[in-house]
Amino acid sequence: MAKVYPNVAVPSLALPAAGAAVAGDEEPVTLTVWRKSLLFNCRGFTVFDASGNLVYRVDSYASDSRAEVVLMDAAGRPVLTVRRKKRAIGLVGGDQWLVFPGEDTRAPPLYAVKRRGAVIGFGGSGGNKSMAHVAACGGAVGGGRYEVEGSYARRCCVVYDERRRAVAEVRPKEAMVGTDVFRMVVRPAAAGMDVSLAMAVVLALDEMFGKPSLLRNWSS
Repeated sequence: MAKVYPNVAVPSLALPAAGAAVAGDEEPVTLTVWRKSLLFNCRGFTVFDASGNLVYRVDSYASDSRAEVVLMDAAGRPVLTVRRKKRAIGLVGGDQWLVFPGEDTRAPPLYAVKRRGAVIGFGGSGGNKSMAHVAACGGAVGGGRYEVEGSYARRCCVVYDERRRAVAEVRPKEAMVGTDVFRMVVRPAAAGMDVSLAMAVVLALDEMFGKPSLLRNWSS
């Protein structure tokens, strides 16, 4: 099996905040995402950059009954929190996954991620291809709307902005068997899609389509 994590030392990276564009940054960012926590008795994700440095962590203890997943940087500092908000029975719209800054779920959410069928697509995309929709909330600065198409179960999906530009993509990783290790490519942040937000979308997709889920219980 290929080596998943070449370097586990904390790198000195300055990652952009969710929704913040990086002026003049035209190079795509490629990350390796491992659907596994490095901590004992934890479920989660471990994310490495192209040099093998640890960039993000998600650690969820089996006994943890909280209703959210916290995306942390390599040093364990909260970057974003993804929390499911259940809709009452009979209400139109379905459940949604809200993305909050840091770990403060009392703050206005930055983005809302909804499964296909919860809202109508945009930009002429085919409804059969769409898995989820991402829309900026009041807490986001300069954010827009995105549509996710493809299959997360096969780790083959693309995030499009309102102009149908591919701003992020999930791909199978070469030389790896199974779907627990995959690549995530994030393209220039001109449309407001940065690396942290793309990873939050992956966490929401995993809660929608991944098996088993990181969380056993969701609260409203």
